[in-house]
Amino acid sequence: MDIVEFFQLSSGKWFSQRSSHDLTLKQSESGKSDFQVELLPKTDPVVIKLCEQHKLDPAVALCGVRVSGDGSTAWDKEKHPGSSVLVPIADSSKPNEGKLLHALNNAETSVVGRYVVGNDDAVTLIIENETLYAEERLWFASENLRLRTSLSKQANGFSMAAFYTEIRKGVTAPPAETKA
Repeated sequence: MDIVEFFQLSSGKWFSQRSSHDLTLKQSESGKSDFQVELLPKTDPVVIKLCEQHKLDPAVALCGVRVSGDGSTAWDKEKHPGSSVLVPIADSSKPNEGKLLHALNNAETSVVGRYVVGNDDAVTLIIENETLYAEERLWFASENLRLRTSLSKQANGFSMAAFYTEIRKGVTAPPAETKA
């Protein structure tokens, strides 16, 4: 599987349950969210804009992905909406790795991370800079059940780990395109 196939399989509406652990304060919380994953063509204006922000030719984008939804925690039942756009850029020397452009909540600013698709078809997304290290690993347990772990560490010592179960709502995964 490559990154585009993974995002194709991820397209759709999802329900997520999360268990988070603040490793600094030794506290945990649970949360849930509804979200949608939408595959965008590399010609989409949002994809082009994100590439241009990072001085990259939009033609090198593999696709775009918009993730939008809202979530709540056990202690705060109010829904908190959000969205992000991801754009994978393949590494020509390593076909299952590359850059990942990430814009949060349609922000004018964005970050550059990286992605790795493992031999087990799990995808690891990494964002790393002088103040933050964040890593998410996502994989399919079945066609409509996706699992995710995340770890984030901040320069100020704050660390958080989380585990997610994500269940597709109502439909099965779209078929992956076949390669010639």
